[in-house]
Amino acid sequence: MDFSLIPPINAALNATAMMLLVYGRQLVKRGEVERHKRVMLSAFGVSTLFLLLYVSHKVSKSFENTTFNVEGWGKVAYLVLLGSHVLLAMTVPVFAIWLIRLGLGDDRERHRRVAKVAWPIWMYVSLTGVLIYLLLYPFNPPVPSA
Repeated sequence: MDFSLIPPINAALNATAMMLLVYGRQLVKRGEVERHKRVMLSAFGVSTLFLLLYVSHKVSKSFENTTFNVEGWGKVAYLVLLGSHVLLAMTVPVFAIWLIRLGLGDDRERHRRVAKVAWPIWMYVSLTGVLIYLLLYPFNPPVPSA
């Protein structure tokens, strides 16, 4: 398998998760609970596929990182973005599984309370995942020559 195709696929998966999260939220606000469940389970599936491909890509590259080739404040801003993304991304599977259990168990009140915290985190992680891809691949300046 050509593992170089994984980063753009993962960016597309993150963008898809974002769209599903927005649509799922709209559905539940309209009272379409069954459709909301299907859409949010799809968001979980897309995010799970992302994680599997991400880990496969990292393993295929022996956990080597792609460097963002800028200096100064640009590098600092990127590292803050990356750090917040990674830290919050670690919470998404926990929140998502918790929300699925609450939703499928029809514990709507607890589901709503947890979703008020989890939904914006999942959205942020999905959005910043796309931004990080764009910064590391199509918009990453070439390595400065010595």
